[in-house]
Amino acid sequence: MLPSLFSETTPAILALADGTIFRGTSIGAPGHAVGEVVFNTAITGYQEIVTDPSYSRQIVTLTYPHIGNTGINDEDREAAKVHVAGLVVRDYSLVVSNFRSQRSLSDYLVQQNVVGIAGIDTRKLTRILRDKGAQNGCVYAGSDEQEALRLAREFPGMSGLDLAKVVSVDKAAEWTEGIWRLGAGHAPKGDGRFHVVAYDFGVKWNILRLLVDRGCRVTLVPAQTPAAEVLALNPDGVFLSNGPGDPEPCDYAIEATRAFFERRIPVFGICLGHQIMGLALNAKTLKMKLGHHGANHPVKDVATGRVFITSQNHGFAVDPETLPANTRVTHVSLFDGSLQGFELTDRPAFCFQGHPEASPGPHDIVVLFDRFTQLMQQSKQQG
Repeated sequence: MLPSLFSETTPAILALADGTIFRGTSIGAPGHAVGEVVFNTAITGYQEIVTDPSYSRQIVTLTYPHIGNTGINDEDREAAKVHVAGLVVRDYSLVVSNFRSQRSLSDYLVQQNVVGIAGIDTRKLTRILRDKGAQNGCVYAGSDEQEALRLAREFPGMSGLDLAKVVSVDKAAEWTEGIWRLGAGHAPKGDGRFHVVAYDFGVKWNILRLLVDRGCRVTLVPAQTPAAEVLALNPDGVFLSNGPGDPEPCDYAIEATRAFFERRIPVFGICLGHQIMGLALNAKTLKMKLGHHGANHPVKDVATGRVFITSQNHGFAVDPETLPANTRVTHVSLFDGSLQGFELTDRPAFCFQGHPEASPGPHDIVVLFDRFTQLMQQSKQQG
């Protein structure tokens, strides 16, 4: 348990559907949350993690033990609000010390009405998830173990959940914010030499910032936008973003992607966008036992043998055995051999399963954004 240094402490429970109960202290809002319990191995970047829309309906366990010491600021958010269903940590820092901090993590969770629990054995929890796979669970601010367990077992799971349209923007809008630099803030919009229409399936803001930084004029559109509306915008390229949930129910996105393939428009997909590209080619997706959640995942470039250390956040994957003949596998995970990227051999389209925008994480594979701009440049030159 945490030391009693708050003016008041509220007990909290993490209940797993298998019957395991963890007891700790509440560090967030009152109430409870249910979702799929996963673990993230990143050492830094808890603010980017909790605001990542790909974590919608998931309870995130941070394996790094000491969390909260740098607080929260408004510039490093990846979305307008917290998207994790709940947060689980070992040691919550009662002291915040950073020149950019504007509030504590606990205050942020309360403000965003998100429950959190601290003071539990996250090593034990991680071993359970590693051995049994991601589990349904409940974070409960209180001491009613039976109620927490009942709620955990009632959660239906992530398979079959179409969450992309839930977290997406409501209407199309231009994105103008570039990457952040110390002392300068976020850069203004680029020169607009490429017009990219970005589908918002739960996009992280730093993805859009990196596109702007490369001279793209970015139009962000809702997840269910028909292909005809996007084509009417005359884009130089289409971007399919990351996002939460099961890709198979996203029939609207799969249908639109097929239309873009047919028109031979440059397409770049990340995470859920990668999976949607696979489904648009009639490949199959599958639910992973653990998923990949962290900032230290080695990925191999098949063509060159180069290894990239990458940021990852996904619970579904494309089955490479089901990809059609007009595809080429470009990247594979060195953790489990799962598919990390592929490209079309007869279309200007490619995708990557991880999060190359590196928020949080290493910047090794940010070069994929350069590849996208190169494809758009080639397409413009070919007329």
